[in-house]
Amino acid sequence: MAKAVRRITRRFPDYGWSWPTGGLDQLLKAALLDDEEAASQCAMHWLAVNDIDLVSFREHRLLAAISDRFGRKLAGHTAFPRLVGLQKMLWTKSRMAMREAEPALKAMADAGCIVMLIKGASRIALDAAAQRGRVAHDIDILVRPQDMQTAFDVLRDREWQIATGVSPQYLRTRLASLRSMNFFKGNFGDIDLHQLAYDGSQQSDEDDIAIWRRADTAIFSGVGVLVPSPADRIALAIAHGGLDAHTHSDWLVDCAVAIRGGDVDWDVFLDVLARRGLAVAAAVALSYLALEIGVTAPDRVLARVLEMADSAGPSRWSGVLQAKPRTDFGRLVWLSRGLAKQLRLRRKSGRLRQEPPAKAWRSKPGRPEPLNASSPPAFSQAIPCPRTAGDMMLDITVRISVPPVRRRIEMEINADDDHVARLRAMAISRSGGERVLRFRGKVTLDGERQAMTLEARPSRQFRRWDDAETVATYGALPFQLISATFSPLR
Repeated sequence: MAKAVRRITRRFPDYGWSWPTGGLDQLLKAALLDDEEAASQCAMHWLAVNDIDLVSFREHRLLAAISDRFGRKLAGHTAFPRLVGLQKMLWTKSRMAMREAEPALKAMADAGCIVMLIKGASRIALDAAAQRGRVAHDIDILVRPQDMQTAFDVLRDREWQIATGVSPQYLRTRLASLRSMNFFKGNFGDIDLHQLAYDGSQQSDEDDIAIWRRADTAIFSGVGVLVPSPADRIALAIAHGGLDAHTHSDWLVDCAVAIRGGDVDWDVFLDVLARRGLAVAAAVALSYLALEIGVTAPDRVLARVLEMADSAGPSRWSGVLQAKPRTDFGRLVWLSRGLAKQLRLRRKSGRLRQEPPAKAWRSKPGRPEPLNASSPPAFSQAIPCPRTAGDMMLDITVRISVPPVRRRIEMEINADDDHVARLRAMAISRSGGERVLRFRGKVTLDGERQAMTLEARPSRQFRRWDDAETVATYGALPFQLISATFSPLR
């Protein structure tokens, strides 16, 4: 006999406390309720008291789904033209992002990578018509760890930019230690490349392998891909969206679509929740969908999810705090959630492997040096190498003009496709002005390389560098190389 589902309340720390409320609840019901009349009334009520131009991207994503659902049935509302324009704009951006990603996806497949699409892209791969209402401005690609280098090289060779600002040479040496990385290209291209589907706070080595065995096949923009099984799509949606305070909420729509599909292996779903510690976030999501929307998992499944979540100990409170929509935060909730999130991020940030060691060279203030007029500031400078093999110390002194902002100063030493060292400094004072910095570290020479290159790097990458404040805060800083001296190890 199936176990009865216990009553859910809206009092902390029960899961109803974290359900969407107010306008967000109205938008979700407009997108998801089976009763079309009730859903359209929710849409009308929301439009009557909100200005589309003043709400956030979270609401825009749901409005796209609502516009796709009702179309001209909302034509009587004064906001209808703006709603249609919003949907077309979001659809166009999603389509352009897909178009930018298509050649890279095909190249990965041609290079032998098995590609799995996750999150919004997987839903579109299964149902191309879903892109009218499912915003997917970034394409999430999962590859096996052994294919990570090949996939990375495909993106690098096609001039996709690394969002963090580091060089391809540096990042290539760190691939084994990264769960995912973000790339962009042109005005719309945006790819998140993953070698693991879940973050570090949700680890399961066994399930990292099993997710590939359970995957289904699909076609995305003419390229054969894999997509997660229905059970995995729900679990992934909860893992990526359920603890993010509803930064966006169409992950709940993705869950509802998968549940309504009717082919979920719920035993697999429960196993994934248990392995990855997702029971609390799942309890919030599934109870809301069942009791407020009418999209129900089997009673035995919801009862088991609640049972696992109820026995989660202190992590239950943490999960409930992180699941609550940020628009519902009071000051105490905001502070408590911030602490809970930081504790989760500590677990999340664990690297897979750190080989070779990635310790950066830290700067020390250098003595003022006379200005060399024949050496103007540049973004890269060659450092001639001695014809010596083995380990040596390299002392570098540079002069940099720092903008009057607090910022990081990033530099790298690379040699063709090889990364040698990362150099970092902090400009804490906002006074700006000229600074002389000295770096010292160990390098390994092969006796044949003629030169290395010292290059300035941005501390963060942007599609456009057309804002002076952004350039001052994050841009690469030109420098003068005052000296670069090799010496034997002592």
